[in-house]
Amino acid sequence: MKNISRNRGALLWIVLVAAIVIPLIAATLSPLLQWRSPVYILAGFAGIIAMVLILFQPLLAAGLLPGINLRAARRIHRWVGGALVLAIIIHVLSLWLTSPPDVIDALLFSSPTPFSLWGVIAMWCVFIITGLVAFRSKLLLNARQWRLLHKSLAAVIVAGSVAHALLIEGTMETISKLVLCTLVIIATLCAFIMRYVASRKRSEFSHNN
Repeated sequence: MKNISRNRGALLWIVLVAAIVIPLIAATLSPLLQWRSPVYILAGFAGIIAMVLILFQPLLAAGLLPGINLRAARRIHRWVGGALVLAIIIHVLSLWLTSPPDVIDALLFSSPTPFSLWGVIAMWCVFIITGLVAFRSKLLLNARQWRLLHKSLAAVIVAGSVAHALLIEGTMETISKLVLCTLVIIATLCAFIMRYVASRKRSEFSHNN
């Protein structure tokens, strides 16, 4: 059983490493970047890194990464959240330097491109979660309210980020993008299911005692 568990853990890490490396390599080979400015390229790669970080967030929150205990995973989850905020800021600021009117339209929800709408929704939800984490002690939220709010915003972030990535034709290569987005959805669903099952078991234990 230990060997099976180790093999599954190793396989999961291989998949995750591939999910990081392959989209980045594929993006560097994209013909769409040949005539783009360095700032635009930076924006695109910041977006890819943000998607990779989103993939890891539910796995860390639920303690699903092999070799990392739950306490350490949640500590890393907070650090990855900070890195995600930074990646988004770099992504948006770089796009601003490339084309300010397009960014203004997106932020005002007046852009004609649907991918901008989904991206901005996901971005604001990331910022809201960051603010909630920073001021959680002052908001007087109990554990249940916090989990519900956090999970709801996380679901919107995942849905918005995946829609944003799939609708836009830019830095990312199509197949690797589709695979990464699929992995993000699977990881999020697995984390939600695991947390739901754990919550049900706690409720049943509390009720029986």
